[in-house]
Parts: sequence; C-alpha cells; structure tokens
Amino acid sequence: MAKKILVAVAWPYGNGDLHVGHLAGAYLPADIFARYHRLVGNEVLMVSGTDSHGTPITVKADKEGVSPREIFERYHNHFLETQKIIGISYDLFTHTDTPNHYRVSQDLFLRLLEQGCLRTEHQQQYFSETLQRFLPDRYVEGTCPHCGYADARGDQCDNCGRLLDALELKNPRCKIDGSTLVIRETVHFFLDLEKLELQVLQYLETGVKDHWRPNVMRFSHNYVKGGLKPRAITRDLEWGIPVPLEGYDGKCLYVWFEAVIGYLSASIEWAALTGDPEAWKAWWYDSQALTYYFIGKDNIPFHTIIWPAELIGIERLYASEGRLNLPYDVPANEFMNIHGAKAAKSGRNEAVTIPDLLENYDPDAIRYYLSAVMPETSDSDFSLDDLVQRNNSELVGIWGNLVNRVLAFTAKHFVAVPEPGAFDAVDEALLAQARAAFDTVGQRLAAAQFRAALTEALNLAREANRYLEVKSPWTQIKTDRQAAGTSLYVVLQAINALKVLLAPFLPFSAQQLHGMLGYQTRLFGVQYIEEIPDALRPHTVLRYDKADAEARWAFVELEAGRPLEKPTPLFKKLEEISAES
Repeated sequence: MAKKILVAVAWPYGNGDLHVGHLAGAYLPADIFARYHRLVGNEVLMVSGTDSHGTPITVKADKEGVSPREIFERYHNHFLETQKIIGISYDLFTHTDTPNHYRVSQDLFLRLLEQGCLRTEHQQQYFSETLQRFLPDRYVEGTCPHCGYADARGDQCDNCGRLLDALELKNPRCKIDGSTLVIRETVHFFLDLEKLELQVLQYLETGVKDHWRPNVMRFSHNYVKGGLKPRAITRDLEWGIPVPLEGYDGKCLYVWFEAVIGYLSASIEWAALTGDPEAWKAWWYDSQALTYYFIGKDNIPFHTIIWPAELIGIERLYASEGRLNLPYDVPANEFMNIHGAKAAKSGRNEAVTIPDLLENYDPDAIRYYLSAVMPETSDSDFSLDDLVQRNNSELVGIWGNLVNRVLAFTAKHFVAVPEPGAFDAVDEALLAQARAAFDTVGQRLAAAQFRAALTEALNLAREANRYLEVKSPWTQIKTDRQAAGTSLYVVLQAINALKVLLAPFLPFSAQQLHGMLGYQTRLFGVQYIEEIPDALRPHTVLRYDKADAEARWAFVELEAGRPLEKPTPLFKKLEEISAES
C-alpha cells in the first residue's frame, strides 16, 4: 500500500544566492529522498519556499537602500531558476509573503493564544539611539556567553549552535553601524515553552525514534532537559506578518515562529493549486503519513522542539479535524565547509554559489559530487579539485564509460538488445546483484543514508565493469557471437537497473540513458515555474507535474530485441584546475 510522505525542506532566507551548504545540507538530500519515494510508488508532497521576512533580508535592504520586498523577490526568482536547473523537484516552492501564509500563520497564533500557550511580557530590548528604533535580534551582534565566539548573532551563535536572547550577549553592538546600544522596555507575546516542556519531552521519548540520527536526538534531549523558557514570538518590525490583534500596531510575528508554519501553509497552498483544497489533510492529519524535515544542524531546535511545541500547543487548528502530525524524522545534516570555514551567505566566510557552479559544471556532476561528500554525520569539505577528480574517476570512469562502451558496442554489432543464450555462474551472479541492489540501496535511501546508498549503487557499476573484463565481449564476438550477445544482454540488465538506482541522484543523465535504452517514457515528472494570479499578491512558484512519470523502483528486464538509440556520452571529463586558483 502506498504511503503518504511529506518532505518538508528548510526555507532559505531571500537575501543571497543559494550556495553549496544549502544544497548539500538540505535541498539535495530532500530531493533524492523524494525522488526515491516517487519511484517506489509512494505519494510524496515536497514543499518549501523563500523565507521572505527574516531580518537578514531587512539588513541587506538597509545596506542597499531598497525595500525588503525588492530584496526577497530578487533572490526568490533566483531560487526558482537555480533549483529548476539543478533539479530540486518540489511539488511547491513558494514564499512566506503570500495571503495564504499570512492567514495560516495568524490562525495558528490566535489558536495558541486561545489555548493559553501565549502570554505577554514586558521585555527589555536593545534600542539604537542613532537609528531611533528597537533592534531585532539579527541587528545585534556580540560575544556568545557560552563559547566566547565574538561574532554571535542576537538569536543564535553560529559557533556553538545555542539559541540566544540578545540580552545575553556580551559587548553588544548594532550590526548596521557598530554603535553601542541601550536597553528600553517593550511588550511582546511569548510562546510558553515552559508550559509545553513535558509534552515536548514526551514527544521526543515516545514511539520508535531509532531512525533519528544520534546527533539530532542527543541535541534535542539535552536542550529540553536543560529546561525550556518562554520565547518571544513577536518583534517591533515594519516588515513581516502583523500581529492579528488590536492595539499591537507595529509589531509582527517573529520569523523563527512563522517560517516553520510555512510547511503547513505551503501544503495548503499546493492543495488549492491542484483544485482540491482539502488534499493537504492526507499528509497532515492521517496518523499513518510520515513527515520528514530536511534541514541543517543549526536549525535542529526549531524543528525538533519549537515546531513540535507549536503543533502540540494548538491542539486542533481547525476544529473539525484531529491533531496535526508531529515530525516523524528530522534528518539534519552537518555543515559543508569551504577551505575549512562554514559555507554561508553571511559574508563572514567564502561561499560557492550554485549559480556560479552551474556556469561551469553540469547539474548531475554537481549533484554527484555533493552526494558523495554529503555532511550526514560530520562536517565535510567542498573542493573544486575533488569535484573534478571524482567526476573524472567515478562518474565518468566507472559509470559513464561502462554505459558508453557497452551501448556503443551493442549498437554496432547487434543494433538491439541481444537474445541471450544459457547463463553461467558469472552471468547469474551479476544479475542477482542487480536485483538485490534495489533492496540494499532502497533501504539506505529510506533511512536517509545517501552517501551509503550512492556507494552501494556505484559498487554495482564496479561489478559490471569487472564482469566485462572477465567476459570480454569484444573478444568473444570474434569467435562466438552468441556468447558475446549473452554477455552484453547480462550487462545491459545491470545498466538498466543502475539507471533507476542512480536516478534519484542523477535524474538528468538517468533520463538520457532511459531514452538511449529505447524507452519513450519519463522517469520523473516535469518541473515548471508558474505565476499565481492572486488578486491580493500575485507570486511566482516552482511546481512539479508527476503525471507522465512511469518508472518504478524495481528490477525490470530489458527485453531482447528492444532497439537501442545511438549512445551519446552521459558525462564530460573535466579539466583539472586548482580550487585556490
């Protein structure tokens, strides 16, 4: 029976182009996972969007002297094009500055208030006398009180990962002009995490969570056991979703609170776009649906503690329905470093952007490399030299050359898939490995172990190359055409299997190979950018149409007599260049 799989992907701030840290940390693993489940036949809903309201956007807008909307729309459009080219197959990639997201976020705020999970507090907050305004946490920098990092943000330390209150910082300063700050009093709403602490802890400890990555579970447990404190969910801001109550003019919902609501609001928006406004409920209310959140490790507390707390606190968002599903898994990745520094858009460290990479490398070459060095359990390093080396030795040398020489030789001597003779033990062994790989690779993918899954698939390609060396059909053809035909038939079965096994990682070359093997169908659906003509606030989104996708995660015989197309190389060999040059 098909499962409902929600793939919820971290929302990038619309203040700069996507970089390799984004892609390796959240977007590529989510896409591989979604594509695998689509091939299995499960019903996937993959959603995300641009985080339009974060203070990183207003900081950049202030710096450039333009409006926040201009900044986020610029990068939102970049995100749409970039992710379409690299093949991140969202059912919907939207943004948080839509009437739908406003409505859902404000509904959730009011429901938490009704349930007694919000309270107001008079709060001390930093005020800039030079700018004559209260400063959101992202406008405040200083020294982390926990690890001593000198450039900690007012909401979180990038060095130790701790969530912070700006008032905890030592030597606080204004991010805009570096000026000294004063403290003034303001009133804000707080999410009463202290009230929800026991239920959040029960969520973390109830049910089988052996599938959670140890670092995610350890961090989450330690964070809750350290004691949860109420956390402000409103800020004195001009750019954001207004607090939906009288008397709170000039106050907006804090971005960390409303951005995670985007997973829900995007699902609701997707359903409306499909013409079935109730369709989203199958992923959010069905207790058998599995919800996965793909994020970087710096976002762990927001997805394992705060978002569950919001979902628990609302009890029932829409009265006629049950409780909304809590996250089933949060397979957070570690950081991808560049020259030893965390990849970031903050300007503090060097960033390798995806648009820049796409100017020089094909999408599948980028996807392959980032999959091979994905920071699943520890930080990893990005290197252009390593990308080139792995492309040439593995992608081209092991997989691409296997496909090219087998298809070219078969097309020359047989035109179509040869009729095989009797199989010997060597033939049977490769066929058995090809069949078994769907279980071994599939188990790894289902567990979000992408590097291991890619290694398993590539091992089959290595075995197919060894098989060719043993059988040597180019030698057999000289004396025994039937034996050569049998060998080619067997290795073509392995290639056809590898086409599907590698498709979640390499969708573009997999489709190309699919056609070369004589298929007229598509392995996956089609991505397209669409303008949504909303009367209040029209916006552009990235969508996925799965209607013409027919592939399945299974060993399928490439039948004898199937005509083969003229092969073309799947991958290009790259020139060796120094990453430092």
